[in-house]
Amino acid sequence: MTLSPSDAFRRGAPRLGLGLAALGRPGYLNLGHGADLGKETGTEKSVDALREHTWAMLDEAWAAGVRVFDAARSYGRAEEFLGGWLGARGHTPGTLTVGSKWGYTYVADWRSDAPVHEVKDHSLATLERQWPETLQALGRAPALYLIHSATLDTGVLDDERVLARLTELAARGVRVGLSTSGPRQAETLRRALETRTGGVCPFQAVQATWNLLDPSAGAALAEAHAAGWTVVVKEGVANGRLSARGLTGGRDVPAPLAAEAGRLGVTPDAVALAAALRQPWADVVLSGASTPEQLRENLRALELDVDLSALGTLAQPPETYWQERSALAWT
Repeated sequence: MTLSPSDAFRRGAPRLGLGLAALGRPGYLNLGHGADLGKETGTEKSVDALREHTWAMLDEAWAAGVRVFDAARSYGRAEEFLGGWLGARGHTPGTLTVGSKWGYTYVADWRSDAPVHEVKDHSLATLERQWPETLQALGRAPALYLIHSATLDTGVLDDERVLARLTELAARGVRVGLSTSGPRQAETLRRALETRTGGVCPFQAVQATWNLLDPSAGAALAEAHAAGWTVVVKEGVANGRLSARGLTGGRDVPAPLAAEAGRLGVTPDAVALAAALRQPWADVVLSGASTPEQLRENLRALELDVDLSALGTLAQPPETYWQERSALAWT
């Protein structure tokens, strides 16, 4: 039986997973991403170079005990890289959890400076096209399959044909759900919790942004957890804004975060991820590391007992957080 992230955690695996958003393509909006990949690949960002680097990252994560891996159709060749690694290393479905997402198409043509990197479309046609693409790339069905950045605006939660197709996949053992983004994450998630098709909610999982700068989805995520959903946290380091690189605009790492990192003798990103791990509703927290060093720093989060009282002062209004995120450059 394929493990869900919740099952993997209950069986003793670390609650930290590895997301491949920054690994499957040459350009991403994490701070310093381009320099990180250039350093790791000798300035070459060809498909072969990034495949080799991604496999090295996956090997490092596996050796550290990470057993949850997250990809998406829009993460360049992330599914292909992950699927190739799974086959080459002989990792069977029962030994780890693989998640992926549909609804965005990668259109950057392997360019970091592309004017558009992803195109969003939550139609049935996209789902029907991308599901077999995911199966082929991964060499297996993902254990977790999510609508990528579902919002109320796209209407996907009201599309009966999409919901019926997702219900079919759920009946075949795939844990179907949604990822959320934007200042209305909580509203979108609560709408998904109420969604019914044939009298049954097709969703059993959510992947949401939660971090010290935008913890606004926390109450809704607790509700999803109470309903038996698998809850996965993404962007726990806020695309590098809660790392040693600090916030956008040249500002330093927030003083409470820097102080807690100094007290514990770790990097700020480890503290940020530890704060997410402390949330009782979080089943898995994803690392978005681009380098082995970043991954090792992120893994320190599993050892930390952070003081959440001081860190709670970092929260921004969701609208501010997402405006700043949208201003990040793809490199």
